[in-house]
Amino acid sequence: MGTTTQGKGTRAARAGKLIAGARKHFANGTQVLTFTGGFANVTVDQAVAELQSLIDNRTAAVAARATARDKVKSEQAAMPALLAFMNAFEGLIRIMFANDTTSLADFGLTPRKQPTPKKTVEKAAAAAKAEATRQARGTKGPKAKRAIHGNVTATLVVTPGAPATPEAPEAPAPAEAPAASPGGAATAPPKG
Repeated sequence: MGTTTQGKGTRAARAGKLIAGARKHFANGTQVLTFTGGFANVTVDQAVAELQSLIDNRTAAVAARATARDKVKSEQAAMPALLAFMNAFEGLIRIMFANDTTSLADFGLTPRKQPTPKKTVEKAAAAAKAEATRQARGTKGPKAKRAIHGNVTATLVVTPGAPATPEAPEAPAPAEAPAASPGGAATAPPKG
C-alpha cells in the first residue's frame, strides 16, 4: 500500500477501520501479535492504542487549525481599529515628548527628521513650474489635466545688490482751501 501518497485525514480514517477490525477479530485484548519488519511483539490493546493516538493527533490538529483560523479572523477584524489606536498613541507621544530624545527612545521612537528648508531659487523654480502647468492644462477635465505637465526651461538669475528699502508712499497733497469770495463768504467747492 502506498501510504506516502495518502493525506493525513485518509490515514486517520484507515486507522479507525484497522481498530474496528482488530476489535472484531481479536476479541481478547491481551492476545500478543507478532510483527515482521523489526517491530516488537505487542498486544491487541497496545496496537489499538497506537492506532488511536494517530486518530487523536489528527483530530487535535484539525481542531487546532480551526481554532487558529478563528483566531486569525479575529485578529484581522480587530487590526484596523488597533492600528488606528496605536498610531494615535504614537502621535500623542511624539507631541508630548517632541524635543526629548531620551523619552522618545523609551517608547522606541526616534525624533522626526525636520525637512530641509527650500532655497529661494528652488521656491521660485517651483512657482514657475506650477504656473506653467496651470497654463498648459487650460480648462480641460480632471483626467486630461492629470496627463499634462508644464515645462519650464528658464534659469533664474539673482544679482547681488544693495538691499532694497521700501520707500514710504507719498502723502497726498493737502486739499487747497477754498478761495474767499469778495463778500467774505467762502464758496463751496465744485461737486463732481
